[in-house]
Amino acid sequence: MELAIRIQVEALPEGLFLATSEELPGLVAQGRTVAEALDIARDVARKLLEAKRERGGIPNLPTTSDQRDYTIVVAA
Repeated sequence: MELAIRIQVEALPEGLFLATSEELPGLVAQGRTVAEALDIARDVARKLLEAKRERGGIPNLPTTSDQRDYTIVVAA
């Protein structure tokens, strides 16, 4: 099963990007590019979900089949 987790990415003054999620508390990732921050965020999310499952918690997140929101970025 795949879960859909919304990630917010913000540009930091140092030139790095910070990825966080309100849906998955504890998810914090930093990268040199947006893509790198999202890749790291995916790994952090996996580890957080695995730890939650080990403690008997079930994440209350939509599955990818339930999720219909998409975001694309296009250079103008």
